[in-house]
Amino acid sequence: MKYLDQLDVGGKKVLVRVDFNVPMDKAGNVTDDTRVRASLATINYILAGGGKAIVMSHLGRPKGKRVDEFSLKPVAPVLSALLKKEVPFIDDCIGEKVLHAAAEMKAGDVILLENLRFHPGEDKNDEAFAQELAKIGDMYINDAFAVSHRAAASNTAITRFMPVCAAGFLLKNEIEYFNQAMGNPVRPLVAIIGGAKVSDKITVLENLIDKVDKLIVGGGMAFTFLKAQGFNVGKSLCETEMLDLARKIMDKAKSKNVLFLLPVDVVIAKAPAADAETSVVGVKDIPDDEMGLDIGPATIAAFTDVVQSAKTIVWNGPLGMFELAPFSSGTFKLVDAVVASGALTIVGGGDTDTAIHKTGKSSQISYISTGGGAFLELLEGKTLPAVAALG
Repeated sequence: MKYLDQLDVGGKKVLVRVDFNVPMDKAGNVTDDTRVRASLATINYILAGGGKAIVMSHLGRPKGKRVDEFSLKPVAPVLSALLKKEVPFIDDCIGEKVLHAAAEMKAGDVILLENLRFHPGEDKNDEAFAQELAKIGDMYINDAFAVSHRAAASNTAITRFMPVCAAGFLLKNEIEYFNQAMGNPVRPLVAIIGGAKVSDKITVLENLIDKVDKLIVGGGMAFTFLKAQGFNVGKSLCETEMLDLARKIMDKAKSKNVLFLLPVDVVIAKAPAADAETSVVGVKDIPDDEMGLDIGPATIAAFTDVVQSAKTIVWNGPLGMFELAPFSSGTFKLVDAVVASGALTIVGGGDTDTAIHKTGKSSQISYISTGGGAFLELLEGKTLPAVAALG
């Protein structure tokens, strides 16, 4: 696979697939420009090299139709401000209007195209649509890791029609950091897996057991494992249909000599609420009418001990309902422990990312992935179609 910094972009029209699937308010204003900022290194490199950057992205799920609320037009002024130069917006992503705009570009120019998903061919990975996109540029750069687990015309089919294809710097970082953490890690390698459901992360857990030295499980999914061990979990989230599978996962960890850690105490309440009355109990003592919503202090201490001995950490999923203050301590304190460990740490998943940003310590994490689903599929051991297409 080639990378952008191996190419001569001088005078070339460079078609760049980014992820500008940004949140907006009801007035159509971008409320978080993180994903736009993530693309700047790639775009600025093209401009500095005398190239012409033609930027394309999706936004939301318009299902192949033009939907005003999913227009990328509001992103153009945001990108303009960040690049400190005007970025014209073109209200389509294929056709004569786009080809004309691209032909008029000069070295150092940038244009932003309209939402790719306004055309049904995008989500269908349609070759005809990909060919229309390919007409726009001289070379293709994929810098949209977050959607690289889904084959689409703009990230997979297009590579069959462009003479030069490569990965941008964001995609390069995602791949290289992940390979560093999972391919040939400095050990001990510790994985922290949280979130709500075992069913969402079965393949992740099974694959990680073949690779890690220690596996920490928290969040709502931990109660399915606790139930599988015979504990009463009260009203806690529990997937009873997953109990046999949970036992198999724990048995596999034992057979592979992987330390499998579950909570030993939890913060409980009658219901999740910002003003909930809480108490801490051992996992053997959860009342029938209460639910576990965070890990307790003894668990935090046990997990911290494991994290502090780690040399490499991979983390996906919070350890409690951190959005509510009474149940945020476990996740936030583990962030502190991870930072203090000095380990190479790769974090993926929107909720985990949000939690770390709330602590103000995101800059002290080695790498925070921009892709939830794509990151999970890497953890599952899958090959991402858009990455494979660049090979």
